[in-house]
Amino acid sequence: MAEFTMELNDEQKEVRDWLHGFAADVIRPAAAEWDEREETPWPVIQEAAKVGIYSLDFYAQQYFDPTGLGIPMAMEELFWGDAGIALSIVGTGLAAVGVLANGTEEQIGTWIPQMYGDANDVKVAAFCSSEPDAGSDVASMRTRAVYDEAKDEWVLNGTKTWATNGGIAGVHVVVAVVDPELGSKGHASFIVPPGTAGLSQGQKFKKHGIRASHTAEVVLEDVRVPGSCLLGGKEKLDERLARARERAKQGERVKNAAMATFEASRPAVGAMAVGTARAAYEVALDYARTREQFGRPIIDNQGVAFQLADMRTSIDAARLLVWRASWMAVNGKPFTAAEGSMSKLFASETAKKVTSQAIQILGGNGYTREYPVERMHRDAAIYTIFEGTSEIQRLVIARTLAGVPIR
Repeated sequence: MAEFTMELNDEQKEVRDWLHGFAADVIRPAAAEWDEREETPWPVIQEAAKVGIYSLDFYAQQYFDPTGLGIPMAMEELFWGDAGIALSIVGTGLAAVGVLANGTEEQIGTWIPQMYGDANDVKVAAFCSSEPDAGSDVASMRTRAVYDEAKDEWVLNGTKTWATNGGIAGVHVVVAVVDPELGSKGHASFIVPPGTAGLSQGQKFKKHGIRASHTAEVVLEDVRVPGSCLLGGKEKLDERLARARERAKQGERVKNAAMATFEASRPAVGAMAVGTARAAYEVALDYARTREQFGRPIIDNQGVAFQLADMRTSIDAARLLVWRASWMAVNGKPFTAAEGSMSKLFASETAKKVTSQAIQILGGNGYTREYPVERMHRDAAIYTIFEGTSEIQRLVIARTLAGVPIR
């Protein structure tokens, strides 16, 4: 087990500087254009693929970093560049992680390469879990998967929403109900291969922020997929469902697996928020040093200087919480106080506050699109919503402290 440290080693520093350079030289110059266009920035994704950032190998290397700092470091640097473009680059990872976590070796080897494509023909993938009536309440999911034993096929019906890359993806990973009586424990995940009949894109959302990231509904109408597309296989599913039914008979309250997964992944979202907050802080700091009013830089005014002091303190505190939770997750330390949710809660709230303060420091300029803090402020709003709202984070933390099961 690696010791917890805030000091990056030489290899990590090299990766950080490489990512920072890509964010500064490729992502930032394109940020305003793709925010206005509200389209997937395919040319930027292709550039990321060419240098090796948009690839399973890169994220696997960061994920298996024994210090746990690889993923949060990468997320912070990319989202420092721009949140919308960065989410387009890392969004496929959501689906890839779903396959890595639940799939067989054959499924991993078959589908993950298809999710990314290659530098000459990049692809994206989508993870489809949320529904119009089932966001935070995953137990209310309605999308059904019914097994057709005669054909060894699963038939999927339902509507997914808020799907990053939904509809434009080649490979979709869809979470569906296979046993409604078991609630959230009766769910399973399925691969929907490219070109499968019955899957279509529903509404594409025009969003307040992260506009360069494609978000849409995914409609499933009698979508038939081979039995081999059930992640983990049917034998494993049947065994899991049998255990869940037996525990239900005995009155046991089983921990919600989806909630546990979210808890482990939330530090990565916290790192995204840290990146956006840091970007806004740096713009505000530079502006305060160079902008003069009444014959002196505005940073000489205590009202501005104290805001910058609070901004930097909150960003560093958020990073500490994110890195602690990331280290705990990779080293198998239990989140006895919901440290994963703590990191996401504090970092996301910090991003909202810091970007707002940055606009205030820039004054009228901050409110215009001539300066990037206006876009950063819009982007920051998503962090307190997706991957569990701030209210859900507080609920998870409170229930964990009280010893009440998360469900």
